[in-house]
Amino acid sequence: MKNFTKAILAASTAMTVLAMPVAAVAEYPEKPVSFVVPWPPGDLEDVLTRYIAEDFQAKYGSPAAVVNKPGGGGGPFPGAIDVANAPADGYTIGSFIIAVPVVGPNIGIPELAPNPFEPLGTFLTYPFVIVAGADAPYDDIAGLAAHAKDNDVVLGHFGAPLVPTKVTMALAKSQGFEFASDAAFDALDCNTLASGDVDVMNTTLQLVLPCLDTVKVLASIGGERIALTPDTPTVAEIDPALNISLWNGLFVHKDTPAGVREKIIAVAEETMKSERALKLAADTGALVYWQNADDSTALIENDIKTLGAINASLE
Repeated sequence: MKNFTKAILAASTAMTVLAMPVAAVAEYPEKPVSFVVPWPPGDLEDVLTRYIAEDFQAKYGSPAAVVNKPGGGGGPFPGAIDVANAPADGYTIGSFIIAVPVVGPNIGIPELAPNPFEPLGTFLTYPFVIVAGADAPYDDIAGLAAHAKDNDVVLGHFGAPLVPTKVTMALAKSQGFEFASDAAFDALDCNTLASGDVDVMNTTLQLVLPCLDTVKVLASIGGERIALTPDTPTVAEIDPALNISLWNGLFVHKDTPAGVREKIIAVAEETMKSERALKLAADTGALVYWQNADDSTALIENDIKTLGAINASLE
């Protein structure tokens, strides 16, 4: 009789459990996703990240958009701070240049030290250039060096701690001159040179494409020459110790689940193979690709060492 009663109770319990409503497991993404770009709209990282957001929305049916959060080229990177402070659930994704993981942890930004991010992958190498106005009395870095020894030359850049600025300053030192003054800008384009605010500036080729025929490209920053300016040497050709590229990648908080990461990566990788991404590369001289998380991590570690050597040379 006892065994029979136990059997009845067990069956009753099982039926009760089956009758209970099962909590639905949310499948990512189930709400809007933000791709945070810590720069103003219009440059290459912004355009390519918008492509990723559009493809993400098309694939998963969840709203996705780019959020531009510019602020002070040398920090404090408010966009990166927003990503660091957001839940690690894949709904806030950072689209970051090299400076965020390489420079950010070392310039007194608590939210970025230690580095809270891991790369999903890198996808862009900028065609970054050092340019002067059409009326500059020099055509290359050697000419700039000779001119700067007897004349004041003002440099425009995106922020003093950033890699392109450090490279440009280190190049000047290796060539035996220094800039009379320098200033940071959120945007460095044709108008910056035309206004006379600066004599020389380091910027992306994308921002000076409209006036490329009327500016002088003195050098490019990176490991290989830019297709649109094939006769212009790289900084690394002039000084091999300054061989560092300017790239952009997608980053998430370190605690972001693997399944969420995989979904974001799947879209971004396909976006970089798309016709419009490849056309952008051809039109601007940018390198567009998808480099996986492990290789991107190794790249960051190497860039930290290279930048450390550059900082030491400047000190």
